[in-house]
Amino acid sequence: MSRVAVRGVGMSRLGRQPDRDIISLVAEAVDEACADAGIEAVDAVWVGTVFGAPGVAQRVLRSMGVTGVPIITVENACASGTTAFVEAYEAVRTGRFGRVLALGVEQMSTAFTGPIVPESTDPEGRTGLALPALYAMSAARYLHEGAVTPEQLAAVSVKNREHAAGNPRAPFRNRLTIDEVLSSRLIADPLTLLQCCPTSDGAAAAILAPATGADGEVTVRATAMRSGRVWDQSSPHVWGFDIVRDTTVDVLAAAAVDSVHDIDVFEVHDAFTIGEIVTTEALGIVAPGEGGAAVAAGRTSLRGDMPVNPSGGLLSRGHPLGATGLAQIAEITWQLCGRAGDRQVGSARLGLIETMGGGVSVLDGNSCVMTILEAS
Repeated sequence: MSRVAVRGVGMSRLGRQPDRDIISLVAEAVDEACADAGIEAVDAVWVGTVFGAPGVAQRVLRSMGVTGVPIITVENACASGTTAFVEAYEAVRTGRFGRVLALGVEQMSTAFTGPIVPESTDPEGRTGLALPALYAMSAARYLHEGAVTPEQLAAVSVKNREHAAGNPRAPFRNRLTIDEVLSSRLIADPLTLLQCCPTSDGAAAAILAPATGADGEVTVRATAMRSGRVWDQSSPHVWGFDIVRDTTVDVLAAAAVDSVHDIDVFEVHDAFTIGEIVTTEALGIVAPGEGGAAVAAGRTSLRGDMPVNPSGGLLSRGHPLGATGLAQIAEITWQLCGRAGDRQVGSARLGLIETMGGGVSVLDGNSCVMTILEAS
């Protein structure tokens, strides 16, 4: 068994790019990751994608000359990219392969004109309950219970757009006000357009290899992954809370980190504003019911004590499903290397990535995948 380093990361520009083919998106991300790692070949590839055509991984990599090595495609809803990363990490950690590429890719602008179509074989799908509506139910409950205000929900978008102003790869970089967020078009009451992540196209990649112990090296401290349990009346929490809470316990234990407050920077799955608030509570950054107040008080901003989504998150980058998790990995790697520019979190040594995949019927989420990265 060996310690594993993230030798290099890369990312295409994200956003709606129907004029670009998937091959060019992958080439942009993989070329950057390989140049960052200083390598020209890998021993194996794990690829995360949700709506890619059969054989899409081999097809896009063939164009780059990556052939003749094992190429494994994984689908795990929104957590597909981080699932590919975890499997690539395990392949290196156990000595199965020496240098492994983890790749995530999705082109959604040509596949969807609106929300992802619900699965018709699920009860929710048959009633048309798309993910915006599922998250809206959580937001409505928080509002009803006084756990959040409309202004606090909107403050998540305001914060993340402010962060994105320093991220040249984010397509949505204009700053917002609370009033602009709340007055945008209603999507699923109480969530407005500017509280929902847009569909997006893009690719992101990471090269993993055995750690060398060099100064400044970013290593994988721990990973954890859970699938959702049955979500029914036995849980007092909104959808997605329990799986994030339980995976947090797993990853902190695996990393031998005493408290989530020992983490310096977070990238979490903010597909909707309420999603970031629920996640920060489930992670233990703040107590249940205090997530909205923490955003409004600036605690989760770049200047706060627990910076969340310095990249601008999914709300600013968009959500190319297969690529999202590896885009989060890339952001935390840049943060730990001190290469995040205007959005840099000072003296960051430990970073946590959380990706939540939804929404299999009856379960508390499809999957939750977490990784803790560490700067030497």
